[in-house]
Amino acid sequence: MGDLEGETKRLLDRSRSPEEAGQDAVRLSQRTAVLRPGTILGREWNRQMQQVAVLADGFAWNGNTYPSLSKVAFAITGTRWNGPKFFGLRDKPAKASSP
Repeated sequence: MGDLEGETKRLLDRSRSPEEAGQDAVRLSQRTAVLRPGTILGREWNRQMQQVAVLADGFAWNGNTYPSLSKVAFAITGTRWNGPKFFGLRDKPAKASSP
């Protein structure tokens, strides 16, 4: 049994209502980069460069096609990852400014 990701916890902590939490989650998901077919994503994992091709209907890695980047990340690592986060496609959250 896992816990919520840190980013999800912060989102819920900042929210004043369930409705606001939902709206914040939608905005967070929209910060993921838009990928066009033909794009090649790279990520080094265990000292090996992994390359994933973006297809019109999924992602190709190691001779197989996957429906999502999360499935590719799982195939590479053997553990559950958020695919866009694993491949560095999520915007880094803005740091709160100090007064």
